[in-house]
Amino acid sequence: MRILVTGAAGFIGSHVADLLSENGHEVVAVDALLPEAHGAMPPPWAQRHDLVVGDVRDMELLTGLLAGVDAVCHQAAMVGHGIDPADAPRYAAHNDLGTATLLAAMHAAGVRRLVLASSMVVYGEGRYHCTTHGIVRPAGRRAADLTEGRYEPTCPRCDRALAPGLVPEDAPLEPHSTYAATKLAQEHLAGAWARQTGGSVWALRYHNVYGPRMPRDTPYAGVASIFRSALAAGQPPRVLEDGRQRRDFVHVSDVAAANLLALTAPAPEPLVPVNVCSGEPHTVGELAHELATAMGGPMPVVVGGGRAADVRHVVADPARATRLLGFTARTGFAAGVAEFTTAVMREAAMVRTRSTVGG
Repeated sequence: MRILVTGAAGFIGSHVADLLSENGHEVVAVDALLPEAHGAMPPPWAQRHDLVVGDVRDMELLTGLLAGVDAVCHQAAMVGHGIDPADAPRYAAHNDLGTATLLAAMHAAGVRRLVLASSMVVYGEGRYHCTTHGIVRPAGRRAADLTEGRYEPTCPRCDRALAPGLVPEDAPLEPHSTYAATKLAQEHLAGAWARQTGGSVWALRYHNVYGPRMPRDTPYAGVASIFRSALAAGQPPRVLEDGRQRRDFVHVSDVAAANLLALTAPAPEPLVPVNVCSGEPHTVGELAHELATAMGGPMPVVVGGGRAADVRHVVADPARATRLLGFTARTGFAAGVAEFTTAVMREAAMVRTRSTVGG
């Protein structure tokens, strides 16, 4: 197959492009090299794919790139929590306008197969069970509770503590951040396109991805990168809340494998969301401790508090990915973290200041 990979120089996109090439597919690679994730130059691993530096909001560019393409793997996005709400226009422009432009260009080119990089952030909080009221959406987390060290969500009906469980793909969607809202909008745009054109979309909801080529030294990076950067500088990782927030950390090689499977599997519906996860939940504190131990650095410091857009527990149900795609993650937590301590990282990003964010 001839496959257009957007965001092909990025952390996940570059691994996807490499794996596709290794499996005999022809890759058409494009990346805007956003300064929030990239250094001054394209990374060396992008050279093997004849990278086109360009923006998916450029319809003329896309028209040329889509010629003869069989499928699109859309990884391009502005990611992470960002700096503050001033980032909102850039998130919407890159993630939503960019996706809409890509979908319009695919329609014009007659390309009907899309794999979309979505995210677990569309869920907001994970799934919770109350001993009295069953499965419930938790009450909102109050700033006063975070300040006073009360981190666990409570039942909105009886205020009792809740037990976290696995989040299936049909769970309610409630994005808590600007980035999360734009990722959900991408799914809606892609679903509408699929229904209008007869196309198909696999929306791969990535959980906490880590591994080689992560960007470093940027507030837009994932928590694994932030912890490793601190340790590399001789500083202890700073863990928010009490460190017991549960997540699913999935290695980037497994995420690339899920993309390969989705590109070659028929979708049973116009848009099919799928959790891409390890199925092996761990706490944020465990991640920090494992990294610090493996790197011989200072032990993590639990600092309390929390960010407004953070959620307490998000742990995925991997069953649908196994059933529909035949996907099962292969890299275990301990092995993956050990490898990550010495993995190649992306050159330090050129972070925008508040005076230029949104421009």
